Amino acid sequence: MQRKPFLKACLAAVALAAVTGSALAQPYPARPVRVIIPFPPGGTLDTVGRQLAQKLSEQTGQTFVIDNRPGGNGTIGADTVAKAPADGYTLLFNASTFTTAPMTMKSVPYGVVKDFTPVALVAKAPLSVAVNKSLPITDIKSLIAYGQAHPGKMSFAVGSIGSAGHLSTELLKRAGKMDYLIVPYKGTAPAFQDLIGGQIDGFIDPILGSLQYHRSGMLRVVAVTSAARAPNLPDVPTVGETIPGYEFYSWYGLWGPARLPADVTARLNAEVNKALATDMKDKLREQGLLLTPGSVEDFTRFQASDMERSQKIITEGNIRVE
Repeated sequence: MQRKPFLKACLAAVALAAVTGSALAQPYPARPVRVIIPFPPGGTLDTVGRQLAQKLSEQTGQTFVIDNRPGGNGTIGADTVAKAPADGYTLLFNASTFTTAPMTMKSVPYGVVKDFTPVALVAKAPLSVAVNKSLPITDIKSLIAYGQAHPGKMSFAVGSIGSAGHLSTELLKRAGKMDYLIVPYKGTAPAFQDLIGGQIDGFIDPILGSLQYHRSGMLRVVAVTSAARAPNLPDVPTVGETIPGYEFYSWYGLWGPARLPADVTARLNAEVNKALATDMKDKLREQGLLLTPGSVEDFTRFQASDMERSQKIITEGNIRVE
């Protein structure tokens, strides 16, 4: 009499195992994916992240949900991903500040290399060198001349410590042998307000932020930091046309936790590259961004090279978050 309940229990266990095995065997992604952006909504990072999430949702048939987790110069959201299961259902979409923040802070609860898996480099953002329109500066040559003639009196804003704009500002200062003040701001909006108002002389930030002010004549963009002239600013020269070899970008990428399975990483990388070949490429180009499709290995090499360069600038400039 006791054999029937035992047999039923065995059959139930076998059925459960079969269902579980079937679920595990489902190709990735089998359920919604959370994409954490460690900054508030709005801005280029959030805009690009949402465009990418929409395309990934359309392509895979599963929802990629944006989850904004601001705070700690991006470290709070990043730490959430570092501590998440390495199954591909919690990802990080971030800017290059992600790799430089630990270099400028006393401590962070993770390591960029040891706690994350690079998945895909999505886009690079050339920066614009903008100045107050009342200054007698029309290009990099006149900027250098003015800066050298007024040592310690010019001022450049930075939107956040250790950002691409900050590092580019430090690099230009050294390359042009200038001595100007670097003034930290809490975000780009107040920096642009003070630049237009004349409280600050210059500001280097992704092109998208300055474009409307330049076109309306509220400030003057005198150069861009990309290797070639920007399509949306064809009449504006590059810094490299005056300072050979000068090139700098902010960039955006997708990461997973450490030890993300190779097949999941490869699938995500392939889907990102597929998305960059859709109408998303036109939207990104309209925002002044350069598409960067490539393999996981390409992104890993790029990240290592960029971190090495950034560390050198940060060390030599003694850049620290107070």
